[in-house]
Amino acid sequence: MTVAVYPGSFDPATNGHIDIATRAAAIFDRVIVAIYDRPAKNLLFTTEERVDMMAKALAGLPNVAVHSFSGLVVDLARRSGAKVIVRGLRASADFEYEFEMALMNRKLAPEIEVVCLMTSVEYLFLSASLLKEVAVLGGSIHNMVPDHVASALRKKFLR
Repeated sequence: MTVAVYPGSFDPATNGHIDIATRAAAIFDRVIVAIYDRPAKNLLFTTEERVDMMAKALAGLPNVAVHSFSGLVVDLARRSGAKVIVRGLRASADFEYEFEMALMNRKLAPEIEVVCLMTSVEYLFLSASLLKEVAVLGGSIHNMVPDHVASALRKKFLR
């Protein structure tokens, strides 16, 4: 059985994230979507909210589990029996960052491979940061996030 970990902050879960998780679920026997609880980012949603949103979005995938984690991704992968870390790539700017991270992870855990899945064309421009900016300014985020995520964003920005 091949287990993969798909880590990220997922603040919030976008259709691009869901696309990568869905495609990973078709490749690997089990996928753990690992939501980092302390990324070096300003988060809009709590860890629990991010886990809940992603779990709802991926509920139809029986071989996918959604959990929060802290610490190194390679440590989580080892604890979970994962041999693969899945990452999504949108554009060349992503590549450089992901390449550096993959090399560091290989140094820390040479037994764990990093597999990068290219984004689907319709999500090439989509980032959680840009999405939040559009949402806070009242722009349409239709077809960029699941309905329950759009609702959660509206509630956050109405406060």
